[in-house]
Amino acid sequence: MHGSYNPYLVGLSLLVAMFASYAALDLAGRIRSISRVRKRWLWLTGGAVSMGIGIWAMHFIGMLAFRMPMELGYDVRITLCSLLIAILISGFALYISTADELSRKRLAAGGMLMGQGIAAMHYTGMAALKMHPAIVYSPGMFWASIGIAVTASWAALWITFKLRDGNQSYVLLKRCAAGLVMGTAIAGMHYTAMGAAIFQRGAVCGASKGVDTTWLSWTVAGATVCVLSITLLYSMLDARYDLQTFQLEASREQARLHESLAIANERLLVMATEDGLTGLPNRTSLVSRLEQMLQEAHDDSWSFALMFMDLDGFKTVNDSLGHSSGDKLLQLFASQLRASVRREDMVARLSGDEFVVLLDGLGRQSEIEPMVKDILERLKQDFFVHEMPLRITVSIGIATYPQDGRTVEELLKNADTAMYAAKQDGRNTFRFFHSSMSESAMRAMLIQRGLSEAIPQNHLRLHFQPKFNGLTQEMAGAEALIRWHHSELGEVPPLEFIPIAERTGLIVPIGDWVIREACRHIRRWKEEGLPLVKIAINLAWEQVKQPHCVENVQAITASFGIEPEWLMFEITETTAMQDTAVTAETIARFHGAGFDVALDDFGTGYSSLAYLQQFRVKQLKIDRSFTEGLDEGGEQRYAMVSAIVELAHALGMIVVVEGVEKQSQMAQLKRLRCDEVQGFLFAEPLDSDRFEDLLREWTRSRAQEATERDWMRNYGSGVWRFS
Repeated sequence: MHGSYNPYLVGLSLLVAMFASYAALDLAGRIRSISRVRKRWLWLTGGAVSMGIGIWAMHFIGMLAFRMPMELGYDVRITLCSLLIAILISGFALYISTADELSRKRLAAGGMLMGQGIAAMHYTGMAALKMHPAIVYSPGMFWASIGIAVTASWAALWITFKLRDGNQSYVLLKRCAAGLVMGTAIAGMHYTAMGAAIFQRGAVCGASKGVDTTWLSWTVAGATVCVLSITLLYSMLDARYDLQTFQLEASREQARLHESLAIANERLLVMATEDGLTGLPNRTSLVSRLEQMLQEAHDDSWSFALMFMDLDGFKTVNDSLGHSSGDKLLQLFASQLRASVRREDMVARLSGDEFVVLLDGLGRQSEIEPMVKDILERLKQDFFVHEMPLRITVSIGIATYPQDGRTVEELLKNADTAMYAAKQDGRNTFRFFHSSMSESAMRAMLIQRGLSEAIPQNHLRLHFQPKFNGLTQEMAGAEALIRWHHSELGEVPPLEFIPIAERTGLIVPIGDWVIREACRHIRRWKEEGLPLVKIAINLAWEQVKQPHCVENVQAITASFGIEPEWLMFEITETTAMQDTAVTAETIARFHGAGFDVALDDFGTGYSSLAYLQQFRVKQLKIDRSFTEGLDEGGEQRYAMVSAIVELAHALGMIVVVEGVEKQSQMAQLKRLRCDEVQGFLFAEPLDSDRFEDLLREWTRSRAQEATERDWMRNYGSGVWRFS
């Protein structure tokens, strides 16, 4: 038994299929554009319902277009079941097509499941007719309909995935064309499946009284068009709302960006003109203000003064307490300095511990001096850093306009020169610039600045002056002596640069360098098989008073693998007497760590014989002034040296005499039983290469002497007996 089709309803089903296909493409693009997870899932659910109704409606209108010579109807429950299948399949299709990637494997599996779902929807809808006897399907047409459904699903998924981006060119035209193709394919599957149905002669529709087909046709068509139209309209409105929201957020973000940019520009301006640590004007602000004052002073013929300040011993605070304590001290000092000057005066921080004060309207020394003295008096207070009281002093150099300079560079340089003169005169004072200062102060300034660069630029080196046994005159050790070649000044004597290093605190890193360099040489001599001798290294007071002085030395020697027995540390008598308790404690800690300690330059400045027992040093080095006096001072100087030697021997100390340059001096020292001697009579300070040659020569001479002793022991007595 065969039926016919209502051409109007067939055309309507085709239009619905195309409309549903276009709606599916638009929904995929909309869902893809949503970033919020919750909203994305809501749109996926709503889109599945809308798209499922569209696909189901196309199939159902196509079935309603079918006319049979009998009354047809559809079971409501089975019909709703087919609708549910359509919605689930639509949700699955939207989920697949809106994913980040669509691989071939995923496309194949998704198309297969979707095609089977569409076929299941159609044949479930056919089952809603409840035909008796049941509908029989032609196998060929049946499998062909399933094949078309799967193929159409593959095509639909691929097209939807490709056209989901709404920013493509001609996307509306592409989606319309794709909707036409997809709608035609879906309709083709439906009518192929309808063609597979074979109705038995005399068959009766068991659901003929279920739903009226005429009413159902118009209801389904109208409802579907309404649902799809509302869905598309809402999608468009929601997309526009999201666009407006995005634009609003973008404008707000732009406003925030402008505000942040304004704040950043303000901060950059502050950073460019203000010191970040103290909040004072920086060098840029100072130079700008100076240039302005120079112009005004030139036009109006008035004077002003520039005070250049440097904190005395600030580096020692940094090295001993840490940079955080040093920063806190700078902040407290800056605050006190600002409070110590007039409101119209400018206080600026140049760098590190250098500050500048511009005294507006003051040009005569008689006006400036009382104010500088008042500033120094105000700064004589304890600054509490982490609940620890610290007292800091400053050296001040003063240059005035126009007497001491007419440019920014001249005023700063001359004030800096005067400040160095104040440091050389004992620190914690001030000096006005004078042209006579330039040469000596400039040299001192070059030395200080050169010292800060000497270690990283490898300008320092060690020389070694041997010490010899007073009786056998064999080498007993050596003293490490620092040498420095300045790029502009040439060779700078230690007597000139060591005091500057001590005043500025640079002696601590320089002293550490000497220890490391001595350890490096000892390790190399050891690796080359040269004989090792004990190397004596001088320690300054700034090193001795460091809380972790001994631990620092241990860390350095351990890093080079050097045993304590190969190092001795010399502390001058003047250094030792600065704080006898600290000195005694440091010496005891050195002994506990296995290092020997010598008291150097003994007899200069203090009557310290009573402290020898307290210090308990290994060696006592008699100052060269006593050695020189052995020739000039007669019996009196001889008696003094003799008393020192006897006292040292009584305390179990080794006596070393330095500055031995004449045989007459050596002859008297032998009479006094001095243990070791050092001086130009035996060897001058040698650079590392020449000292290594001396060690090699000493090795050969010792080997030769040993050979001679062995020969005499083995053959000498035999020859004597033979004779």
